[in-house]
Amino acid sequence: MFDAIRRPFGYEPVIRKEDLKKKDAKKTERANNWKSTLLRIWKLVDEHRLLLIAVLALVFVSSALALLGPFLIGHIIDQYIVPESFDGMGIIIAWLVVVYIGHSVSLYLQNYWMVGIAQQVIYRMRTGLFEHLQRLPVSFFDKRQHGELMSRMTNDIENVSSTLNSSFIQVFSSLLTLTGTAVVMLWLSPLLTVLTLIIIPLMYVSMQWITKRTGRLYKEQQHAIGELNGMIEETISGQKIVKAFSQEPRVMEEFLEKSERLRQTGFWAWTYSGFIPKVMNFLNNGSFAIVAGVGGILALNGSVSIGVIVIFTEYARQFTRPLNDLANQFNTVLSAIAGAERVFAIMEETEEKDDQAVNAEKELQGYVEFDKVSFKYEGAEEDWTIRDVSFHVGIGQTAALVGATGAGKTTIMQLLARFYDANEGEIRLDGTPIGSMPRETLRKQIAFVLQDPFLFEASVYDNIRYGRLGATEEEVREAAEKANAHEFIEKLPDGYETILKGDGSMISQGQKQLLSIARALIADPVILLLDEATSSIDTVTELKIQEALERLMVGRTSFVIAHRLNTVRKADVVFVMEMGQLVESGTQQQLLEQGGIYANMLADAKL
Repeated sequence: MFDAIRRPFGYEPVIRKEDLKKKDAKKTERANNWKSTLLRIWKLVDEHRLLLIAVLALVFVSSALALLGPFLIGHIIDQYIVPESFDGMGIIIAWLVVVYIGHSVSLYLQNYWMVGIAQQVIYRMRTGLFEHLQRLPVSFFDKRQHGELMSRMTNDIENVSSTLNSSFIQVFSSLLTLTGTAVVMLWLSPLLTVLTLIIIPLMYVSMQWITKRTGRLYKEQQHAIGELNGMIEETISGQKIVKAFSQEPRVMEEFLEKSERLRQTGFWAWTYSGFIPKVMNFLNNGSFAIVAGVGGILALNGSVSIGVIVIFTEYARQFTRPLNDLANQFNTVLSAIAGAERVFAIMEETEEKDDQAVNAEKELQGYVEFDKVSFKYEGAEEDWTIRDVSFHVGIGQTAALVGATGAGKTTIMQLLARFYDANEGEIRLDGTPIGSMPRETLRKQIAFVLQDPFLFEASVYDNIRYGRLGATEEEVREAAEKANAHEFIEKLPDGYETILKGDGSMISQGQKQLLSIARALIADPVILLLDEATSSIDTVTELKIQEALERLMVGRTSFVIAHRLNTVRKADVVFVMEMGQLVESGTQQQLLEQGGIYANMLADAKL
């Protein structure tokens, strides 16, 4: 049957029969995940208990009024229209108007208050997720695409928002309406009630068949959206590289592949879920036809009045309508649960923790020691990034790190800043193990000037002030002057108030570096971690950067990944890294006299 449907559109099913045969353990795990996810959402909703009680009370009122309306209509037919006696009918009609007005008002208020609750819950979820992301270690972001994380912040949370805004009330209202309608129908006519209830087993079987497929499909769809968003964000961010290497065809091919996967998962998710309203409408119409036919026969036999038949047919519709609503909302709830699971999965990631803390007010001097430090990235098994590295750098000294790409130079800086913690050995600052220092305390004493400086979409003032948010405008200007950035800043359209684009494309690479140096200057750190990036910068700007760096390094302990011989010459100590190990150390003169690796690098013009 499905072959005839899918072939014209070029779709193939993404779920095969064998995929649907789950082991009992996996089914239990999935059920537990859904239960825990729903419980966490409920805890957030329950924080607004009083308002929620008010909403539920209004749902009860609106459901009761919805049941009362048809009953009054049947009463009017039996008591006034059939006997053609209209005395007092105006009062009943007035009450009917009041009932429907009250029903509308209660619907409006419950929706208004529930939207308020939902937005508060979503605000908490979004804020909680963002705050948690700020507390996660750098290693977490190394393993995930930024676009995929953005998808969880936006698409997944928005799915939860849509469900709370509408589905919560709808589900509760439908359950109340079903219960109330069933009770009144049994009171009016047990036989007709039994005929109406025949559709429930059929609905259950249909729902089981459909939701068995849609649950996994919605999860796959959310995952595909996250992957596609990650690829788009990465491609847009690296658009210059894509064009520089003429990789547009390959990028387009990758995009089409991921987009095709999303198209197929979306197609089958909505195709299967689209059966629900069709099946429900078919069963509803069948139920209504049975009730109308049997009810007509009973009315002709005098078993029930015409008014009861009118009431019953309306109740039969009211009984099947909430069933239909529940079926439709089930798809929305499935999608929301899938999104909430992805959000909560991030919030369960382990945060950076400071198990111990020394006096945060301690004034640091900048004496750095590495004592037999070894480190490997998670999942690297036996592949050590650095191995058994030991050295010390005195207060105010400059240490140059040289070596081939992948030798471990950047890793040393990242370990010193506690972006990662060493697997073995110990790193000490002024004799205190950095593992016992609060990360915030440690990092306030460290400033970075990276190879590719990052600028925020904000004013020049704010980008420099990011090093110390409390800095005054005078301090910002002073830092810019010391960094040789003041001159070009003054030439910008609005000077220091100029809003820089997020990628800093309106200024040159060298000017970005000068702003980065100004940012480091205003932070007034004890330790500097510098990754020189002057190889692609014009000579005039390079001289300005070198001069600014020299000012920045005065009186501070500095680690420099050296790409230029000039930097190495001015260093107090040079560390030569090879394959993750410290193979040589000393002043440049000492290393040249040794005639080892460093001397060979210099001879081969690798510095």
